[in-house]
Amino acid sequence: MTRSLTVRLCLALALLLLCAPASFAQETDDEKLKPAEPDFTLISLPTALRLPKYKSAFRVTHRFTRPLGSGDFGDLVADFFGIDSGAVIGLEYRFGIVPNGQIGIHRTNDRTIEFFGEYGLIRQGQRLPLEIQAIASVEAANIFKEAKSPSLGEIVSRRVGDVAAFYIEPIWVNNSNPLPKEVVDHNDAFMIGLGARIRVRPTVSLVAEGSPRVAGDKPGVNHASFGIEKRAGGHLFQLNFSDSFGTTMAKIARGGTGSKDWYMGFNISRKFF
Repeated sequence: MTRSLTVRLCLALALLLLCAPASFAQETDDEKLKPAEPDFTLISLPTALRLPKYKSAFRVTHRFTRPLGSGDFGDLVADFFGIDSGAVIGLEYRFGIVPNGQIGIHRTNDRTIEFFGEYGLIRQGQRLPLEIQAIASVEAANIFKEAKSPSLGEIVSRRVGDVAAFYIEPIWVNNSNPLPKEVVDHNDAFMIGLGARIRVRPTVSLVAEGSPRVAGDKPGVNHASFGIEKRAGGHLFQLNFSDSFGTTMAKIARGGTGSKDWYMGFNISRKFF
């Protein structure tokens, strides 16, 4: 994705966020379901959903490692659409530690651990027709023994009634390149997460996201993903397709391996409130 196209997408989404009717301001009860924003993530990127104090949530991420475009259709069916292959799996738990604030941990099966926190700065409908949330994280491979990759950013979102939610997420990631500093031109990345969730049925939504890197380290291709999900009570079941395996900030910043490689995966999340 070129920089000019990225800028145009950001401007278009910002205009949509600002011009949407302000009369859809949501209630301040964070335990109440928000149908347009039922979960704390889109696919890999975070949302602005607030976790009530002393409540918690759990998530499983699963990305099959077989490229969907490898071989012909018969090969894909023989591998059961990639399910017979290996997978990158993540387990996540988050907890509402203070009003408007949450912390969490995400661990993947390649022994990467990420600690993260989010804090709601502005609630939609109070001062602006937008939700603004600060986010921060730090992660490291080999059970947090390797070089640390901190990140800082914010989530600017807009819920349009119970129908849709849109997101712009400028995020800076340090040590995004795992190679030694002496052999790389850039050791950090600045990306702008873009995403949307649109309800097509009372409990079914379409979701999409992308994370173009606009400065710094830009290996591989920009992370992009789309999916369909079904809500059932406090559970959310999502089938998704991505061009990368990233579910932590540094891995998202590192992008995907090739523009033609897409992978099937799923997320399962559960809110305990």
